[in-house]
Amino acid sequence: QVLLVESGGESVQTGGSLRLSCAASGRTLRSYAMAWFRQAPGKERDFLGAIDRGGGSTYYADSVKGRFTISRDNAKNTVTLQMNSLKPEDTAVYYCAASTLVGLPFTRGAYRYWGQGTQVTVSS
Repeated sequence: QVLLVESGGESVQTGGSLRLSCAASGRTLRSYAMAWFRQAPGKERDFLGAIDRGGGSTYYADSVKGRFTISRDNAKNTVTLQMNSLKPEDTAVYYCAASTLVGLPFTRGAYRYWGQGTQVTVSS
């Protein structure tokens, strides 16, 4: 079992940037594909992007492609979400998740382990 803890969420203005981190404990992250999701009030939890076990491949939702970047450091057991050109519609709770599946899973059900989330608020 792996325990995930997100950090880095805060309030920023439109056009700003944030860097979210996901720290893992319990097991090495190199055994998992990792992803970021977000959930706005009253909405579904949406997939943002995923990174494979080795960090060599990534896949992004169209809504964040070109603005968000996922990276990982397996030696430090961390995954990072760099968010640029933030918009008010990016306001949500952001979650990292771990999957035992190979490749780049992009469905919520593919991810077994979840963090508690970190709040990002983008004001206009």
